Amino acid sequence: MNSPTPRAIVFDLGKVLLDFNYARAARALAARSRVDEEAFRQALDQSELLWRFESGKLSSAEMFHEVVQITGYCGDFPSFAQAFGDIFTEIAPMIDLHARIRQAGVPTYIFSNTNGLAVDFIRGRFPFFQGFQGYIFSHEVGCMKPEPAIYEAVESLAGHRGDRLLYIDDREENVRAGSARGWQVIHHLSVSETVARVERQLNPADRRLA
Repeated sequence: MNSPTPRAIVFDLGKVLLDFNYARAARALAARSRVDEEAFRQALDQSELLWRFESGKLSSAEMFHEVVQITGYCGDFPSFAQAFGDIFTEIAPMIDLHARIRQAGVPTYIFSNTNGLAVDFIRGRFPFFQGFQGYIFSHEVGCMKPEPAIYEAVESLAGHRGDRLLYIDDREENVRAGSARGWQVIHHLSVSETVARVERQLNPADRRLA
């Protein structure tokens, strides 16, 4: 039995629409600290400090203060914010897919475990980021995927639940949590596969996704 045509599409951000590499930030920031590049990267990437920041338990100023304490970073906050944010590159075929979805009139949403510094940088750097119906960020909701409350926030904002939502994410645990709520899901492992599946789900003959 075919799945119904989704009423809205929910995109994860990192590794789906934007690639990222914390080594870029560590390289720039370590030059002004007492630790080497690898130690700085470990302080940022998938760390307990980052989890608290992206869960909304630390403000940007508090995050900066803790990084200074851990690494001895001696630059100012604007320099830190610029380097911390400058880790992203567009995944062009996924950006194009989003543009075609929007042209077909399907609402789209960003659903991301992220932080205010990253969001501010992305908003200023990447024009495509302005083209979504709404945004659900972990640091604003106060919890992270795959916790149920943040999925409830998506449903509330989108005004849809169950199989009216199609959700794309690269992390299996996050996709499983969406599937458990009845969402249609795509575990994003390959750009070409994801693009093909979205096009099939939206029935391009009717929705003009071309």
